[in-house]
Amino acid sequence: MKNKKDKNAFYITTTLPYVNATPHIGFAMEIVLADIIARWKKLSGCEVFFNTGTDEHGEKVYRAALYAKYDPKLYADEYSEKFRSLKEILGLSEDLHFIRTTDESHRKAAQDFWKRCRDNGDIYKANYKIKYCLGCELEKTDSELIDGKCSLHPDRELEIREEENYFFRFSNYEKQLLDLYESSPDFVIPNFRLNEMRSLISRGLSDFSISRLRAKMPWGVAVPDDPDHIMYVWFDALVNYISTLGWGSDDGSKFEKFWVKGMTVQIAGKDQVRQQAAMWQAMLLSAGLPPTDHILIHGFINFGGQKMSKSLGNVISPEKVVEEFGTEALRYFITREFNQFEDTDITESRLKEAYNANLANGLGNLVSRIMKMAETHLDKSPELPEKSIPRDYIEALDKFEIQKAVNIIWDKVRELDAKIQKTEPFKLVKTDSEEGKSLISEIVVSLYTIGLMLNPVMPETSSAIKDAVKKNVSPLTLFPRIE
Repeated sequence: MKNKKDKNAFYITTTLPYVNATPHIGFAMEIVLADIIARWKKLSGCEVFFNTGTDEHGEKVYRAALYAKYDPKLYADEYSEKFRSLKEILGLSEDLHFIRTTDESHRKAAQDFWKRCRDNGDIYKANYKIKYCLGCELEKTDSELIDGKCSLHPDRELEIREEENYFFRFSNYEKQLLDLYESSPDFVIPNFRLNEMRSLISRGLSDFSISRLRAKMPWGVAVPDDPDHIMYVWFDALVNYISTLGWGSDDGSKFEKFWVKGMTVQIAGKDQVRQQAAMWQAMLLSAGLPPTDHILIHGFINFGGQKMSKSLGNVISPEKVVEEFGTEALRYFITREFNQFEDTDITESRLKEAYNANLANGLGNLVSRIMKMAETHLDKSPELPEKSIPRDYIEALDKFEIQKAVNIIWDKVRELDAKIQKTEPFKLVKTDSEEGKSLISEIVVSLYTIGLMLNPVMPETSSAIKDAVKKNVSPLTLFPRIE
């Protein structure tokens, strides 16, 4: 376990999506949630390293490139840029770090990591025969199958593979993983996902393959000292979480600061609990490196009752949502309308209803009403508190409960709207000028607090509200109603 020293160093990373397809709204959800946590930690005074990027090796990418008649590297270059462009589309933090697994620094780190695990006796070569799901790029045991198919990719036939590969001694780490889970009850959030890992380990861990024959699949990081083998994509890609910090390079200061001494958080979808909370942690233990502090697991986004997939043609791109509703609205949908830890079923009509009800008629209308009163009846902005954020909101974000925190914001929106309806300051100011102005000032301060709370969630909206209050002017319509 870590001996923490620097409470102000905070590291957060998404998983790295494959570059065999364009970005979809599921990954947009993941990176926006991570962005909100990164922004909150900065506001709390932490130095933050926020990581994302693209996973560019492996068979899925290789096959996609061949199908498109592309060189795999050129194919990866093109699709990696599509993910890099999410920074602007989703309003992500300016200092977001973007790593590619084709980066030379990552390749070297992955090979150094392999050597560490090998030298510690955890890598060996053996023949094997497995049932393999190309969609997951993972082998599947019979207990994981439903009617002989992968539960996540039921439209794909499993492949039977038999060859000589290198293996990682996953079975060596059953006790150490259970000890890790026992010592850190909030290691995986939500807790029921951690129970899934306990159940997995109780059934016994099987060593897993970590290489592929170069003759069959040449696209990847070469296995050290064996030119006939390429690293299995998962083993290569997982190392990005530390190679992005400079682990394996001459300068390990960022790794020491953020991974060893700081707090480390990974965020991933529910289909990656085993890879992130068990496989990667065992690999770290093998390499003699500290485990992750927290792993946040989010649910899937389904469309119209069906899991989104390219074959069904129901994949929603974040660009499409932004074109229709705007970046700030998408960030609102992700944080309040989508369930953070369970699956969410969406339709375009539901998004439209949520936008009009909670943004156009809700927050947007509230801001307009309050600031028109203020502009009309107040000579200047009232004295504004900079630290008026409610304690329950702070506690929710400190526990990474983003949806709970955003619900608290909208509770404040409803409470403020109800207060205006009850007290009618627009009438009071006409009969009792001073009391009316005092009430309007009080309401403006409450609106400013809402603006502060929105800072990590909807930063542009937050700035618009705070600027309007400070200048004592009514802003342009924040969220025009969509008919």
